[in-house]
Amino acid sequence: MPLTREQIAKRIADEVQDGYTVNLGIGIPTLVANYIPPEKTVMLQSENGLLGMGPFPPDNEVDADLINAGKQTITAAKGASFFSSADSFAMIRGGHIDLTVLGAMEVDEQGNIANWMVPGKMVKGMGGAMDLVAGAKNVIVAMQHADKEGNSKLRTKCTLPLTGVRCIKKIVSDYGVIEVTDQGFVLLEYAPDMTPEQVLKATEGKMTLAPNCKAMNI
Repeated sequence: MPLTREQIAKRIADEVQDGYTVNLGIGIPTLVANYIPPEKTVMLQSENGLLGMGPFPPDNEVDADLINAGKQTITAAKGASFFSSADSFAMIRGGHIDLTVLGAMEVDEQGNIANWMVPGKMVKGMGGAMDLVAGAKNVIVAMQHADKEGNSKLRTKCTLPLTGVRCIKKIVSDYGVIEVTDQGFVLLEYAPDMTPEQVLKATEGKMTLAPNCKAMNI
């Protein structure tokens, strides 16, 4: 059985190191904030102008004026600061973000990512993803391994307009943890209720098993 959205987010939280400044994209990535342990000092950044984003608030503590870039209500951590969107993107473009976690429609075996539009469908705009994949020191993708029709979203080559080129090094999907290398996808960990063979079969792009490939501890 594939991982839930919450389990994907929990596994990605393990990749967040003490002292990091982290940007969380819309969708599954926003859930990562709920799983970062309190003993880690991590500053979460939101493109709309907040450094020090906290987890989602309980219903009785919602502040409609305090939102992330996806228009979701959030909390602010002690020491948080608020600033303009222009300053926020200067922070991103200046290379001050240690890690960004983004969703994706497709990632291919070269590490290219497509996550901002489907041709023929209306889009609100490209958002900040193009700046993030170019400016952040590290990018992790949180995504579903297959689409609703069962087609692999880990492709030999992306078919949708690209957001960034050769910028993805690690993916956490509902099927497992995958590294992107010069030789293609490498499966590091697989969902506990699946087998490595099932993950390989569900992947269009070239994928091999890491020598120490193991079931995820989730």
